[in-house]
Amino acid sequence: MSTNRKHIINRKRFLVPVIILVLLVGLRLALPYLVKNYVNKVLADIPGYYGQVEDIDLSLITGSYTIDQLYLNKVNAETEIPFLNFERTNISIEWASLLKGKIVSEISMYRPSLIYVFEDQQKETEANANIDDWTKALTDLVPIDINQLEIHDGKMAFVQLAADPNIDLHLDQIELYANNLRNVVRTGEQLPSNLVADAVSFGGGNLHLEGKLDPVKQIPDMDLALSLENADATALNNFTDHYAGIDFSKGQFNFYGEMAIADGYLEGSLKPIIKNAKLIGKEDAFLETLWEGFVGFFKFVLKNHKENTLATKVPIEGDLNNVKTKTWPTVINIFKNGWIEAFKNIVDNDIDYRDVQKTADKKNSKAND
Repeated sequence: MSTNRKHIINRKRFLVPVIILVLLVGLRLALPYLVKNYVNKVLADIPGYYGQVEDIDLSLITGSYTIDQLYLNKVNAETEIPFLNFERTNISIEWASLLKGKIVSEISMYRPSLIYVFEDQQKETEANANIDDWTKALTDLVPIDINQLEIHDGKMAFVQLAADPNIDLHLDQIELYANNLRNVVRTGEQLPSNLVADAVSFGGGNLHLEGKLDPVKQIPDMDLALSLENADATALNNFTDHYAGIDFSKGQFNFYGEMAIADGYLEGSLKPIIKNAKLIGKEDAFLETLWEGFVGFFKFVLKNHKENTLATKVPIEGDLNNVKTKTWPTVINIFKNGWIEAFKNIVDNDIDYRDVQKTADKKNSKAND
């Protein structure tokens, strides 16, 4: 072999790895921009909404990427308050599940916020915007099924700026953990996934949500219980004054709810309780004062005087396409609290997933006959 040919071969052996290395480095540098452009295109294509991300960081070694400052709002929103604002979202492969032969992902969200500004969301758009569009778009940003979800220091709020004064009902410091969402760990249970969440509500109340679910089904089965305790009732004044002309000078607001869904059939109940409440009137508006006096009278009649509580229990039942509240049981429960016994400040746990499953089976059997 000639000296020149050996030199050319040696040079190729050197150049080929260098070229491959340069291409890989270039691809690594360009990939975050390519992914960012893809994500921004997905967000921009949501009907009636506009969204963007500030930055995306990739880690090829760990198989993860981080989305910084994801923003989403209505196209014609009158305010600059973002509907969704996710400060940092880390998406990665769940390595523990990979060892079990399942390729699934885990998501950790830090300081995400969802703020529903009534005027922005109710405003008509040229495009037919709905919740399915933006939820599907966000799901599409995760190429692998989600098995674990964590939310840290989250925020949710309902805001109505046209009300005077403004309405702001919010949950802060949301901590949420949901695992085994894709049923990687097969326990044999009908509801294999676990969910638990805590938050601080308006008025300094403590919210707790926990339960089990099976989100793999098209209509997820679930058995959930929620409690909101020790919220200052005066924090509701802007809301209750705007919609019912009621103000509280003091009192505690508590709320308890439970819900079970089996094969698309739902049973549940909602139980609001107001303790030690005192209504106040408005001297500058005779009709408003009259209305509050009317409400105050019925509060006196319907409350449990021994426990000094005003409460009711609203049952909900039906399929997910026609969930309805039962009017007469609601009225009966008002009088039950007023004249028989005060509702206890606990989740009743009288909604059982197995009972709902039996009801669903009976209804499905009748439908098939």
